[in-house]
Amino acid sequence: MRERIDAAVRSSKADYTEIRLEEGESTRVSFRGRDLETADVAIDRGGIARCFVQGGGWGIATFNSLGDLERRVRQAYEGARAVQAEPIELAPVPASEERITVPLSDDFRGVSLADKKSLAQEYNEILLQYDPRIVDTHTTYSDTFSRVTFASSDGTYVEEDRPMVNVAFSAVSREGDNVQRAFEAVSKVAGFGAVQGHHHLAETVAERAVGLLVAPPVQGGRYTVVCNPRMAGVFAHEAFGHLSEADFVYENPQAQEMMVLGRRFGGDILTIADDGSIPGLRGSHRYDDEGTPTGRTDLIKDGILVGRLHSRETAGKMSEHPTGNARATSYRYPPIVRMTNTFIEGGGTSFQEMIAGIELGIYACDAFGGQTALENFSFSAAYGYMIREGELAGLVSDVVLSGNLFVTLQHIDALGDDFQWAEWGHCGKGQGGLPVSMGAPHVRIRDVLIGGE
Repeated sequence: MRERIDAAVRSSKADYTEIRLEEGESTRVSFRGRDLETADVAIDRGGIARCFVQGGGWGIATFNSLGDLERRVRQAYEGARAVQAEPIELAPVPASEERITVPLSDDFRGVSLADKKSLAQEYNEILLQYDPRIVDTHTTYSDTFSRVTFASSDGTYVEEDRPMVNVAFSAVSREGDNVQRAFEAVSKVAGFGAVQGHHHLAETVAERAVGLLVAPPVQGGRYTVVCNPRMAGVFAHEAFGHLSEADFVYENPQAQEMMVLGRRFGGDILTIADDGSIPGLRGSHRYDDEGTPTGRTDLIKDGILVGRLHSRETAGKMSEHPTGNARATSYRYPPIVRMTNTFIEGGGTSFQEMIAGIELGIYACDAFGGQTALENFSFSAAYGYMIREGELAGLVSDVVLSGNLFVTLQHIDALGDDFQWAEWGHCGKGQGGLPVSMGAPHVRIRDVLIGGE
């Protein structure tokens, strides 16, 4: 196969050519209530040829048959010649040659579909039997194993295995007009054993869904808020991470005015970074989908904006360095600038110290999504607790955090000593769901606007 790929790249008349091939197999089993919704195994194979021509632009050709790579390269080249675009310069990256394998104990590819279905059904039954007020459940088992091959006219040739296994639990409870939902998931770059034995997590989901039915809605106002690591990680990804993606900055004059390197965004305790090279995380790969090595990129360092995330093209446009953040959801798409594993660095404050001085505040946990518009954000916590006189009080529902990103970052005054990576995360930018990880410690923020009654 390598000889065919190399021959196709050498045949190109373009100024730059790359080929990315993917071979994958996946399984998905899901229950909706008592019904088996999905139980399937899929095998997918395909690729994308991408060419760049000075004076033209990018041309691409996607395909499922690997029988005529040279013709696909030629189609991409002709597309690049037909484009009229502004001048493009690709920032240089070192040529790499590597074969990356991921050893799996208890490889899920050797586990029968029946056993995977049985595991999902066990978890689903826990949700269904917990309480009659649980009116709907959604339990999913999924796995995927893909082998990505990347070759470029710059001399890079990389093959990388990308396995992942997941279970996810969701329960919806109802009492009258009051409807609540709880969710948990586990996702690992690992074998089948990593998703076994999580019956307690399914019980947690059921317990929380029912508990939220009697939790009063939070009273709206301004509070000191402590975010748990999952909520803080989502905040870092959604509210700040997307603003750090260089394609967004380059194309948006208002973002350019806001995201000036050297600008102070927070106190000295605040560091936010992205790192696609950390082994075992959902967003980790040795190379991105342009063949650029991944690594750590500090975005905010000691409160100062010091970096952003790049592809080779955006790095060339902005005279900066590629960061290994050109990612594609599959071979059906060209790579765009996307986060990998985005996180807030931990600090030295214990959780008890963090809440001790708060007379009236909110402990906001996890996140059910939200909205961002440049520097303005709104996030819904999955659940929360009141903090009264330095202690956690009762469970509350409908906790929505809103504010201006830059003001909120300045109001972070304590970072926990308990950094965690979330075991689930997707980013939906442009091409749909792409695995990412989000990490943070507990984070305390002063004067946060909370929506509610």
